[in-house]
Amino acid sequence: MSTHTPPIEHVVLFKVKDGVDSSKVNDMLTGLNSLTSLEQVLHLTAAPVLRNCSSASNFTHLLHSRYPSKEDLSSYSAHSAHVDVVKQFVLPICDDIMAVDWVADALQGPVAAPPGSALRITFLKLKENLAEEVKNEILEVIAGLREKLGPNVQLTVGENFSPGRAKGYSIASIAIFPGPKELEAASSDPEMVELHKEKVREHLESVIVVDYVVPPAQTASL
Repeated sequence: MSTHTPPIEHVVLFKVKDGVDSSKVNDMLTGLNSLTSLEQVLHLTAAPVLRNCSSASNFTHLLHSRYPSKEDLSSYSAHSAHVDVVKQFVLPICDDIMAVDWVADALQGPVAAPPGSALRITFLKLKENLAEEVKNEILEVIAGLREKLGPNVQLTVGENFSPGRAKGYSIASIAIFPGPKELEAASSDPEMVELHKEKVREHLESVIVVDYVVPPAQTASL
């Protein structure tokens, strides 16, 4: 992949049905994590959600992955291995799924989030009929958090390009912290949190915020 080509972010949220046997959940996660071996995938991790930080979210599991291009994401989605995992292990036990995709224009640092990293994923649903300059301002406000978060935190933000699966959420960001401790410290910084909220709140219809910790890499098995 060219260093000048920004990768594609792909985040999927899953709501596992109540009462599902834990072995079936483990089978779903094993199947999803096995997709990291596909040639289109730069990075892929799937595990339980650490916490839902907004009332709009009741998701239980998350998949985060990255691809060299939109075309690679499309090839991954259509790949027989991906289709089989979704049909066999995901759809039978989930009653809600959503996905958001965006271009990671300003990605800095490693493409693969290291095990133990703590992720904060934010999806914004904007009020209808907002001017394009307002959308751009919101993107700039979120991107501006990069300086406040510091060099140890990787932040990407962008506009979703897969509206059919995103439930109306059109702007997404992901902040990758070294670990849960650093995520908690940033979350408790009132100046940063309020600066973020005050500049975008009036334009929002709904927000989903989810925290997630990258699990240890699974050993390949057949």
